[in-house]
Amino acid sequence: MSAAGASALWLALVLAVVAPVVLALTLSLPAASAAGFSCRPGARPVVFNFGDSNSDTGGMAAAKGWHITPPEGRAFFHHPTGRFCDGRLIIDFLCESLNISYLSPYLKAVGSNYSNGVNFAIGGSTTLPRDVLFSLHIQVQEFFFFKARSMELINQGQEAPIDAQGFENALYIIDIGQNDVNGLLSNLPYDQVVAKFPPILAEIKDAVQMLYANGSRNFWIHGTGALGCLPQKLSIPRKNDSDIDQNGCLKTYNRAAVAFNAALGSLCNDLNLQLKNATVVYTDLFAIKYDLVANHTKYGFDSPLMTCCGYGGPPYNYDITRSCQSPNATVCTDGSKFVSWDGVHLTEAANAVAAAAILSSAYSIPKLKFDQFCKV
Repeated sequence: MSAAGASALWLALVLAVVAPVVLALTLSLPAASAAGFSCRPGARPVVFNFGDSNSDTGGMAAAKGWHITPPEGRAFFHHPTGRFCDGRLIIDFLCESLNISYLSPYLKAVGSNYSNGVNFAIGGSTTLPRDVLFSLHIQVQEFFFFKARSMELINQGQEAPIDAQGFENALYIIDIGQNDVNGLLSNLPYDQVVAKFPPILAEIKDAVQMLYANGSRNFWIHGTGALGCLPQKLSIPRKNDSDIDQNGCLKTYNRAAVAFNAALGSLCNDLNLQLKNATVVYTDLFAIKYDLVANHTKYGFDSPLMTCCGYGGPPYNYDITRSCQSPNATVCTDGSKFVSWDGVHLTEAANAVAAAAILSSAYSIPKLKFDQFCKV
């Protein structure tokens, strides 16, 4: 098939399945059979994470030498850690479920502990262009360097934080794509946005295949969240509210997120069929994060679309020129009543709810429990 024909087929496919809000769309995909997670007896869980600011535990701060100030980190760590949050991220809660330490950033030179894995996620990261610093492809290359150096130390009779079996049995999490989709939506109409999804998905596929060829077997892939519910996007001036849904979110942004996740879920299903003795779990983060807004009172949230730490006051308290780190930013008294921390990232309270949903396996295909990846 020609490139033009393939693109047309892709667009027709997406447009045929996407509705304004389809929370269960990706969950309807047929689940491919999977080998299931396993670890050798007595092994400790090991996790490697690749992604953007949603799972960055301090990588960007270390890379750029940022001196992040309070109120970042106030809810749990009681000091800034480089996380874009008032406390723990989803990845932190997932690590807690395995009883392992929080993942240290790959680029953190002092105080890191890599015995239970490494976090390669960097704020602002994308899949494309693939050779840009901290892209998904570069993060995977960093992992290869880390593994090669570890094996070199072991072969020299020295200690390394993770051995060969640790790498083989580890869980590899990929949580990226939000910045790619957001970037497209900022410059192109919806139809052209979804037509540009294939190269983004190809990068995620390539990352999984490269890791698999290197011996990785256990993969956990997150879809993107409810982009149309971010105060950052809602604060952009608009002519009218025709693109606002019943919960106050932007329909177009959310349609794009649903379409992207549908294609990503299908890709993960295909990878499960293609990769022998591997398990690829796809988790629908759109459904999880949209639920935080649609059913916010259920979780104790009072302000689902307003930023806790920002500027400008109601309805969104977000100003692109004044971030949470700005001297004149205003900060809510109780972050547990808010879904959004800074207009882009969730509060610790919202991350806790999202992590619990992931751990339930209700939003995953195949429906494997996260903690069955490596029980000891």
